[in-house]
Amino acid sequence: MTQRPPLPPPFPVDEYCSRLAALRIIMAERHIDLLVVDQFEHMVYFSGYRSTAATYQALLIPLDQQPVAVIRALDAPIFAEKSWFADHVAYADNENPIKVVTETIKARGFGSSVVGVERDSHFLTVNRALEIESLLPSARIVDFSRVMWEMRQVKSPLELACLQVAAEICGRTAAAAFAAAGPGINEREVFVAMTSEAWRSGADNAQVAVLVSGPRSGALHAEIGGRTLADGDILHVEPVPYFRGYTSRMMRPKSIGTPIDEQLRASETMIRIQDEQFRGMRPGANAKDVDRIVREGMLASGLRDSYTNITGYTLGLSCAPRYSDFTRVFLADSDWLLAENQVFHMYTSAHGMAFSETIVVTPQGGKRLTQMERRLSF
Repeated sequence: MTQRPPLPPPFPVDEYCSRLAALRIIMAERHIDLLVVDQFEHMVYFSGYRSTAATYQALLIPLDQQPVAVIRALDAPIFAEKSWFADHVAYADNENPIKVVTETIKARGFGSSVVGVERDSHFLTVNRALEIESLLPSARIVDFSRVMWEMRQVKSPLELACLQVAAEICGRTAAAAFAAAGPGINEREVFVAMTSEAWRSGADNAQVAVLVSGPRSGALHAEIGGRTLADGDILHVEPVPYFRGYTSRMMRPKSIGTPIDEQLRASETMIRIQDEQFRGMRPGANAKDVDRIVREGMLASGLRDSYTNITGYTLGLSCAPRYSDFTRVFLADSDWLLAENQVFHMYTSAHGMAFSETIVVTPQGGKRLTQMERRLSF
């Protein structure tokens, strides 16, 4: 096995403090005294600790005091291992987590304050939000939706280093899949090869890839089946490894047997159009102009007669249940400007084949973090 490059160091305390300082500027502008953070990505981003969805857990961030986490007692050892700060309140499994959160807010002196909540969080259900409000009758509850999603768009050098490791795992994983794939081989054997290589290479998630073949190769979100590969099939693979919570992604097709000329021409056209799109991904470029290159290029080439999906979306720190981050997407009417060190999954597909890359925005254009050769393999 090829030697893997040295891994980047863990995030230092200074980086977490810098993130908190930026967050508190926005809190102050909105006159928020305390913020309740319960979306997984944001808990990790500001504390280093990720909870589980079995019970409600939250990170409480005051405007001018140290953060405190409210966690399940069972998870206290993991919190101690992952969090850069120690202050926490642990509750037993027979306690009501929402009540513990609100009691902690009161105990810390914020029972009559302006309290921000993530109304767009997957974990602040309607019932939980109503219960928090009922248990904090003297507080003013305000919405803090979308803010932290936006804050995380531009990546730090260490975040980019994590994404680079994940991108390298993508290449290793896809190569393992293609080496295992051939006529008479079951899809699941190929998937085992991918998964094994991802784990060996440092992936920290279990669902590390998407794999479909034959008539289903164009269904980019299909579940793995149990087909036996045959000559003439297109095998579609999309490694989605995570490293320290950061995910890179890449799509590649392989022809089982020699591809027909039409497939080769289509793949070459897709790659040419998409490479032009990457070159346009500079700071200050408008997303709709970047999108237009692929959307209109694919339609003009005749490879597709309609194009309803996006051509790219945000990559970075990501946690279940939101496996894809659509905070920023590329559509025909996407009116926002690209910034340096944003990272995106850019993709296109046609004729049962798909190509995609993990791209970081640079002044010279989009730079590929995923480095596997761009071609229809066979």
